[in-house]
Amino acid sequence: MQIIKLDAIDSTNVYLKDLVFNTQASDYTIVVAEKQTSGRGQMGTTWLADEGKNLTFSILKKCTDLKVQDQFDLNICVSVAIYRSLNDLKIPDLKIKWPNDILSGNHKICGVLIENILSGAKIQASIIGIGLNVNQLSFDNLPNVSSLKLITGIQYDLEELLKKIAKNLEEVFDYYFTIHKQDLKIEYLEQLFRKDKASTFSKDANDTMFTGIIRNVTSEGKLVVEEEDEIFNEYALKELKLRY
Repeated sequence: MQIIKLDAIDSTNVYLKDLVFNTQASDYTIVVAEKQTSGRGQMGTTWLADEGKNLTFSILKKCTDLKVQDQFDLNICVSVAIYRSLNDLKIPDLKIKWPNDILSGNHKICGVLIENILSGAKIQASIIGIGLNVNQLSFDNLPNVSSLKLITGIQYDLEELLKKIAKNLEEVFDYYFTIHKQDLKIEYLEQLFRKDKASTFSKDANDTMFTGIIRNVTSEGKLVVEEEDEIFNEYALKELKLRY
């Protein structure tokens, strides 16, 4: 496992992607930065993190025979690996919020951005960007955002935490590619935030509100929501917002 440490970079995902295209980067190469100036989250959102207080890194996972149609399995693997890492640290009330955020209670502590490099109908490699709030204590009044230190009062060693997450990522991916991926899907669903609980959602351009119950996630990564009259609908990431 090669770890490349940078003081500052626009985006570790962009840096690692360039590395893949221009060199023979090895599987599980990690790029970690003290500061990201253009860190990104899902759907083009910006990931803000104080310099030197959090983990902002990207890891390369080379894939063998993974079809594009199965790409959501990568979200499952990454979410489960991070969940296990934080659960080992006894972070309370951990949940996975679809598709791959990690929460403690109702507060987001970790975000993931996965970008795939394709070769025809198969995924050649994935660049997995992870932003974990670790020792930061202020988030400029952002709602429902927290850090490990705010939650537990403990100051964490960033390098040790990075190695723990990387180790769990490698173990989960090895399991996925060599044994039985369905077990990981079961673990993902067991920890899915608000699963089997009545929740409020909004959809469409008018943010129409409705009540539903999360029941499942399809193999394509769509959220299955049971709505009025026991009607089940499937939603892609940009089609639905979980309000509370």
